Amino acid sequence: MIPLRIGTRGSELALFQANAVASLLRDASGTPTEIVVIKTSGDRLADATLSEIGGKRLFVKEIEEALLDRHIDLAVHSSKDMPVSLPDGLAIGAVLPREDARDAVVLPAGLAGTESETVDSLTRILGREPRIGTSSVRRIAQLSRLWPAARFAPIRGNLNTRLRKLDGGEFDALVLASAGLLRLRQGDRITAALPIDACVPAPGQGIIAVEIRTDDETTARLVQGIDDRDAAVALAAERAVIVQLGGGCQMPIGAHASASGTTLRMSAVVVSLDGTRAAHAAGDGTVDDPEGLGQTIAQQLRDDGADEILADVLRAHANVEGLQP
Repeated sequence: MIPLRIGTRGSELALFQANAVASLLRDASGTPTEIVVIKTSGDRLADATLSEIGGKRLFVKEIEEALLDRHIDLAVHSSKDMPVSLPDGLAIGAVLPREDARDAVVLPAGLAGTESETVDSLTRILGREPRIGTSSVRRIAQLSRLWPAARFAPIRGNLNTRLRKLDGGEFDALVLASAGLLRLRQGDRITAALPIDACVPAPGQGIIAVEIRTDDETTARLVQGIDDRDAAVALAAERAVIVQLGGGCQMPIGAHASASGTTLRMSAVVVSLDGTRAAHAAGDGTVDDPEGLGQTIAQQLRDDGADEILADVLRAHANVEGLQP
């Protein structure tokens, strides 16, 4: 059997994700695979801010081109890196079970053993004006409501690079996705996982997505065998919110859905860049119509002032550097 060629970035986390997909395919159907590392524009411009290089789309562009050109058979991404509008001829063929979707506060190594379960206890540790490293406009907008005097600074690089900068004294704390830390066996560095209602995650956070060509029925059938229904319907609902709001990269939009039986529950938020205004929405739907729930939640956000907030963000966008969802 000819191996399926899996396209991925070359970072430690990206390779973990690609190998996880390869392992599941092997276990489910005996399918042999080959990992193909593709260097993206985002990787080549590692020292530039994301606004300077064009946003997170550049972390998937070359991989999608390789997929369309049939140099690879499928691509593996962190789903939050994927644009909501995929290129013609491509689709999400499967997703893996979701890891912890919450954002995590990480303290320097000397404080790594400190246990903190609440925002108040974090404030006692960090003080009122902490230096927080994050490249996420969504996190900054929401965390500004928790720590109004905090100083935020963008940070790029792989996980070890970011942790090294933290431990070297450049920041008082980092805020990262719990999922990445857990997958790379760095869960012991998590000081506190922020509650969903305190910092609503990015749509798709914690979900690994498998992208395929729509005309490749063989690969579609194989990857369908590793698809996780609960994660798939959650992702569909969360992406529907972004589609309805017209949002995308560098927008302070959080959305999180979770399935329980036939019920799909969702919460979402749109926050102004300075954290002073926020539109909230929450509701239930069914796993049979995740997009419908996402559309309903998006309308609730609009009714609560989301359009005005996002319009202000777009006007300020040129002055916001190095930010991502």
